Amino acid sequence: MTFDARQLKFDDKGLIPAIAQDNETGEVLMMAWMNLEAVEKTLETRRVTYWSRSRQSFWIKGETSGHVQELVDFRFDCDKDCLLVLIRQTGAACHTNRRTCFYTAVRNGEEVELMAPMP
Repeated sequence: MTFDARQLKFDDKGLIPAIAQDNETGEVLMMAWMNLEAVEKTLETRRVTYWSRSRQSFWIKGETSGHVQELVDFRFDCDKDCLLVLIRQTGAACHTNRRTCFYTAVRNGEEVELMAPMP
């Protein structure tokens, strides 16, 4: 069956959450938003493309930083309202220069940083 991105369930702003996961390690690296065109660009180019809500423009991960996300597999959940992009990550995924955006934990009621920025 041919995939049509219009079958996905976008929110009232035309967006869908996309979770980026390292294809080799399974580590969850980040969450960002895609619109229909970002989904189509990602599938066409194999370079993960998001929609920046703050800039109201496309954001091709790594275009300025060099921290590229190469698409390995593209999945959606059973409700078709959330995406999982399995990627090959070059460099940091987070804008703080950390491997993952999920570097803060709550332990015994305290915030704990689990990793420092990459050198």
